[in-house]
Parts: sequence; C-alpha cells; structure tokens
Amino acid sequence: MPCSPSSASESDVGLRGYRVVGLVQGVGFRHWTRRTAERLGLSGTVRNLPDGSVEVHAAGIEESLRRFEEALRDGPPAARVERVEALTPRADTPRSGFSLKH
Repeated sequence: MPCSPSSASESDVGLRGYRVVGLVQGVGFRHWTRRTAERLGLSGTVRNLPDGSVEVHAAGIEESLRRFEEALRDGPPAARVERVEALTPRADTPRSGFSLKH
C-alpha cells in the first residue's frame, strides 16, 4: 500500500505538473484523476483549462507519481488522451487531499 505524502520522508516526496491534451473534458476525467490519485496515495489538484485540456499537479512518493503518470496517459474509458505534457510543478501543491478546481 502506498504511503501518503504526509507520512513519507521529505526526500521521498516529489512534485509533478501535467497538462493532459485530447478529449479530456466532459468525460469524467477530473473525477477519475482524483480517484486514481487517492488510490495511489497522492495529493494535489486537477482542473479544466479554457483550451480544452486538463491541468494536474500532484505530490507523493516517486513510485506512485510514476504510476500516476502512466495512468494519465490512458485516462478513463470515455477519454481520448492525445498526450501528457510536463509542467513546472507548483510549490503550493497540497500535501494532503486531492481536489477538483474550477
């Protein structure tokens, strides 16, 4: 079972930012992202962007972040992910909980 970011040592915790492009709005992508992140013990945020993409910021142990990125590349069944781009991680990414932003 993955440990939560709050119980991992600071050196084990990483931050990641992603922009997910494709058919990712109106298909449950944000809710799926939150559930996937919580299952992996990650914290962070997800929000729709005006250009139709989705922005994700996550914090957690490196192995969980790697698995999360792999999952983002597939997305939920109704989504059609074209690509996942790396963003500069936000220093203010929450270290507990995963929230949907509007």
